[in-house]
Amino acid sequence: MRVIAGKFRSRPLRALRGLDIRPTSDRLRETLFNVLTAGNPEALAGSLWLDLYAGTGAVGIEALSRGAGMVYFVESSKSAADVIRGNLDSLGIKTGFQVLQEQSTRAIPLLLQRQNIHPDFIFIDPPYGLQKEYVATLNALGNLELSPGTLVMAEHEKRFDPGDEFGSLRRSRKLVQGDAALSFYRRVGS
Repeated sequence: MRVIAGKFRSRPLRALRGLDIRPTSDRLRETLFNVLTAGNPEALAGSLWLDLYAGTGAVGIEALSRGAGMVYFVESSKSAADVIRGNLDSLGIKTGFQVLQEQSTRAIPLLLQRQNIHPDFIFIDPPYGLQKEYVATLNALGNLELSPGTLVMAEHEKRFDPGDEFGSLRRSRKLVQGDAALSFYRRVGS
């Protein structure tokens, strides 16, 4: 596993062993960021991200590598949170991030309501076996007043459909690659 592009291009990232943490593949991450930048490498400059169920931190680190201004890594597992910190440290990243060892559904109101942050991008990637987490997390986000431009992205198994509507969130696009899929959600009227 490695950083695909940007400042830390081709640098390796460490992952946990076992199937509990399934990092987003290099290929799917590359596809995701190609969609987000759509030929404009500066599209992510200064953006604010939530990387929920962050695992190894690969998606958030990719965002930082490509110019994101701030990434909140949310991961409930202590060992995975330690891997995220280790990956950030190995790349020499000292600022522009916060690692929260917390359940994602608890972190959402903490960050968005109490800390009043307004993310540009929210990436969710629970373990594939925890399908209820998709619904819980997307419902939590859909019942908040997200900024009109906020893009919520969910990585999931191709054969599992998390759903089209969650409160004010509606799926705007679904991309399938191999056994994985990405669903993109925006606030209605955005």
